[in-house]
Parts: sequence; structure tokens; C-alpha cells
Amino acid sequence: MKRRDLLKSLGVATGTVMLGNVAQASEVTKKKKKVLKIAHITDVHIRPEYDAVSRFKKCLEMIKKDKVDLILNGGDSIYAADYDHITKDRVEQQWACWKESVAVVKDIPMHHVLGNHDMWWKGKGDELYGKPGVLKMLGIKNNYYSFDQNGWHFIMLDSNHPTNPGMLDDEQWNWFVQDVEKNSQDKPTLIMSHYPLLSCTGITDNKTDFRGPFKVGGSYNHLDIMKFIEVFNKNKNVKICLSGHIHLLDKVWYNDVTYICNGATSGFWWEPGDDGKSSYKQTVPGYALLNLYDDGSFDHDYIKYETV
Repeated sequence: MKRRDLLKSLGVATGTVMLGNVAQASEVTKKKKKVLKIAHITDVHIRPEYDAVSRFKKCLEMIKKDKVDLILNGGDSIYAADYDHITKDRVEQQWACWKESVAVVKDIPMHHVLGNHDMWWKGKGDELYGKPGVLKMLGIKNNYYSFDQNGWHFIMLDSNHPTNPGMLDDEQWNWFVQDVEKNSQDKPTLIMSHYPLLSCTGITDNKTDFRGPFKVGGSYNHLDIMKFIEVFNKNKNVKICLSGHIHLLDKVWYNDVTYICNGATSGFWWEPGDDGKSSYKQTVPGYALLNLYDDGSFDHDYIKYETV
């Protein structure tokens, strides 16, 4: 065979291989389909001061334009009900601000978890007291629960342990393990908690003069994180763990599970922060958008809505 003919035949063969690879890549692309678009808000801390209601409404209007399928609310919905001086009138005032605000997205399903500042502990016997009062205000039946949507499984946890904040009590833990074992075998799973299950913010949010070894409390990492990791190692369909609480934005990838702690929708509790515009340690007020795909993959973007 002449050299010119040989090169021609090699060119055809190479082209065939390349076309084959393109066809295979195209096939892979076709197999991946977006099934859900989610907005994650957390640490709204709504209050009548600092023009918080109109600012939160702006955030929700943007979420509405994003055409999301559902909203996940990560807790601390109101500014604070848990302090000793808080009266029932103040609690009702904050929840009224919440209800006025979320009316903007009344047609979008919203799922909630409880934040540590949501509970009013001074009004024992009152309808707004404790966790039942928060459930009433949010319109949900239980403080932890799960649901399915478009092929994904969602688990909503209550991190507010009665004596050790940042972990699950025995009853909730047993329910959680059974739920994961039953539902995550054939469905990718997203878990949401208020306190992070695993986060690096326990190091970055410490005092500037802090020196190691680092002592990370339950506010930064769940105290029972090693138990969670054991469960995840046995149930490989757990893909995402969402949280808030710290008002800082970070992403930790460990053993094929992605832990995302999103920044606060309120930033520095709506007040002037590090930049004079409500950022907390350089994390500006925002919300997250997540696209979930049928193959268990996802993408994540943090939207700085007040800078738009």
C-alpha cells in the first residue's frame, strides 16, 4: 500500500473512532436529565427592623423568577424567639412578618426544618410554646420527616436535641436509619438539617487568636457525625447534606457525599455587617439554587441577591 493511501485509511479509521467517541459521549449526555430545580433558603431571621420584610420579598421574587419546583427552608425563620426577654407579642410579630413575606411564593411547595432560634421557651402551656408552636406557624405536622419527589428522596431532620444541640435524639436517630435503609437504595437522597452535619466553618469562624488543636462544637458539626458517616458508607445513594446556621458558605466533599452549608438569607441578621451591607465574614446575604438530575448528580450555585 502506498504511503498516501495508508494515511487516508488511517484517517478514516481515526475519524470512525472519533465519531464513535462522540456518539458515546452524546449517549451519556442524553441519559442525564434534570428532574428538579430547588431553592435553599436558610437563616432568614425575619423581623420588622432593617427593612427585612421588603428585602426578603425581593429574594423570594427572584426565586419565583427562577421557576423552582420547590423551596427548602433550613430554619431560623424568625429573628429570635428563644431569648429570655422575648414576649409572646414579639413572637407573633415576627411570625406575622414571615407569613406576609412567604405569600410571595405561595404557589411553590416549601419544606422546612426547625432552627434553634425558632422556638419560644418562655410560654409553657401556650399554643406558641416550643417546637409545637413552630410547627403550627410553619404549617407542618412533624419536626422531622421525609418525602419523595421526581425520583429523589428528601429527609428533613431536627438538629435541636433537648440537651446537646447539634445531634439527633435516640427516637429520631432510629427513625432516620430505618428511613435511609428503606428509601435510599434505589433513589438519590438529599438530607437537610439546620446545624451542619459536617463543615469546615468550625475552624474559620473561631476567634482570631484561637490556636489548635481545634475544638469543634455541635453548632459547627453534628456531634454524631461519625454515626452518620457509617450510615452513608452503607447507603451510597446519599448525595447531598444541606445546612445553614453558621451564616457562612462552605462545601465539604467527603467519601462521595457533598456537605453544603449555605450562607444566611439575612446575612448579618439584616444589620450592617463586615461590608456595611449585611455580609457576615465576607458571606453576603443569599440563597442557593440546586439542579438535581436523574442519575443522582447535581449542581449548586449561591445567588447573592442583594448585589444583583
